[in-house]
Amino acid sequence: MKKRKILEYNVIFQEEKEGGYSVWAPELPGCASQGESFDEALNNIREAIQLYMETSKKVSSAPSYRKQFIVPVQISYA
Repeated sequence: MKKRKILEYNVIFQEEKEGGYSVWAPELPGCASQGESFDEALNNIREAIQLYMETSKKVSSAPSYRKQFIVPVQISYA
């Protein structure tokens, strides 16, 4: 029996003006998807990552980048 790896990737969601969400995995070039709802977009990017892994020649268990963080910053201007 083949041992399965659990991999974790950060994904970024963007709400679209027309409705729905775009979503992509920055550490997997070209791996992106979309959905009419957040849950649909999440399921679609999971499927896209699975397909990416199946077609990728090299699957790395360690990301080749530093962790990224998104933090809201408030400023005041006149």
